[in-house]
Amino acid sequence: MENLWIHALTVFMGFFAIMNPIASVPIFLSLTEGDDEKTTAMVASRALLLAFLIVTIFSVAGKLIFDLFGITLPAFQITGGLLFFLIGFHMLQGDQSSVQHPSEKDKKKSLEAALSVTVSPLAMPILAGPGTIATAMNFSTGENFMDMAVTIAMFGLLCIITYVLFVSGEKFVTYIGASALGVITRMMGLILAVIGSQMVITGVRGAFGLAAG
Repeated sequence: MENLWIHALTVFMGFFAIMNPIASVPIFLSLTEGDDEKTTAMVASRALLLAFLIVTIFSVAGKLIFDLFGITLPAFQITGGLLFFLIGFHMLQGDQSSVQHPSEKDKKKSLEAALSVTVSPLAMPILAGPGTIATAMNFSTGENFMDMAVTIAMFGLLCIITYVLFVSGEKFVTYIGASALGVITRMMGLILAVIGSQMVITGVRGAFGLAAG
């Protein structure tokens, strides 16, 4: 039971670091600028529901995708770990990785087409980008159903937390300040880089049949 809680915490922190809902609040506010509270809440709920469905699909179909393309778990762990480390490194430098965040051109397009904000860039790639999908597939491809259930449950919990942050975004940003937001982003980057490094180590051990030290 204790191992299950540790695993759940690891999954949650992995999702939290890669999706970084705190740093996404200013982006959400810019995409919903000028909208009333009802519209803002609707955009947030629909975007998060779509992100949840995307992650659930990849969590459930992860093994099928692996089998279909002949991908091994160690190979995915190594690739996913390198991806996590790269995004975490950019976050540590105070930059936004292009893997997980839309370009300025994409943001302008989304502002011009308000109805598409829910799908792009909010649901993808901000909330359920390649890094988030890789996290879901990696954590849900274990030998038992519980791994998949924990992965989906932890992302669902994160979606609820993200919704609260989004709908109270203006108060939240004003309260913590821009400098604190930067510190949190760098802290999430460090956690993400460490998780990525551990994934690479686990993948290399699995690929070469090395025992854990």
